[in-house]
Amino acid sequence: MFKDKVLLITGGTGSFGNTVLKRFLNTDIKEIRIFSRDEKKQDDMRNSLKNDKVKYFIGDVRDYNSINYAMKGVDYVFHAAALKQVPSCEFYPMEAVRTNIVGSENVFNSALANGVKKVILLSTDKAVYPVNAMGMSKAVAEKVMISKARMAEEGETIFCATRYGNVMASRGSVIPLFISQLKEGSELTLTDPSMTRFLMSLEESVDLVLHAFQYGEQGDVFVQKSPASTVEQLAIAVKELFNSDVKLKIIGTRHGEKKYETLLSKEEMVKAEDMGKYFRVPADNRDLNYSKYFTEGNAEIQHLDEYNSDNTHQVTMEELKEMMLKLPYVKKELASHNSKKNALDEVANELV
Repeated sequence: MFKDKVLLITGGTGSFGNTVLKRFLNTDIKEIRIFSRDEKKQDDMRNSLKNDKVKYFIGDVRDYNSINYAMKGVDYVFHAAALKQVPSCEFYPMEAVRTNIVGSENVFNSALANGVKKVILLSTDKAVYPVNAMGMSKAVAEKVMISKARMAEEGETIFCATRYGNVMASRGSVIPLFISQLKEGSELTLTDPSMTRFLMSLEESVDLVLHAFQYGEQGDVFVQKSPASTVEQLAIAVKELFNSDVKLKIIGTRHGEKKYETLLSKEEMVKAEDMGKYFRVPADNRDLNYSKYFTEGNAEIQHLDEYNSDNTHQVTMEELKEMMLKLPYVKKELASHNSKKNALDEVANELV
């Protein structure tokens, strides 16, 4: 589907961008453009890949001119650039606004101006019933996307979004933190042991975007049905996989954190289309002339549950460890850990 096409990934040096590159580099895609602010990460990627299909653009989505320069000749856009850390956005909410909202509109406007065929916005479960600045800014980014989709004319850029729960072992997530703490021999820090989070692999995040790319119509939001676990389960699973006896330390919830996350609201569940592995939520395309529509509320909302990390399938410890053992990052860290342990055991045996 991407034969001889040009794909632009904003925030392309992140975990998602790296996973897309691994998936696409050996296909018949014409070119992949990596757009991001960090020249060091781009240089690292360039030196590790050494592939002429990948082009690098330094810039910031906050600056329309820089994204517009990178957008020329592009067929498709995966818009992953965002401020994602909840505490950082709580302390600097206007920075979240500038990147997640204004930056997203710059991407959408540039895509329209350059005749891009389709844009997929990567959003988050935190955009549903948001309680923190990160979630609020991503929720507005979704609304901006739907607004652009509603105003687009026939044949113009198609705008869609995907909504994720926690992407396991992505940069800045809790699994790499736990493994790092374990390797240092320090305690694993938990916020709230009973806090639940959705679980999704990086490969699944790419699958979801490709599903949206293939089936998305103007203003659609796509969600993958995902299992969940508690934060305590994750910590214990890491300990058991690495055969470690480090202790757990409860530090309390951080700024803006929820007890559980929601991927679909009650209101969205009313109109969500069940596609098997995924949900599709079509855009509300009514205009401001409400007199043309029914004015009474929808009673169905009262009888539906939201789709959240408490009422989805809760994985067992064995299921969780099996999921983690499929993650390239965990496999790499586990192999390194076991190799080091074996070497130390050999030294100890020689001393005896």
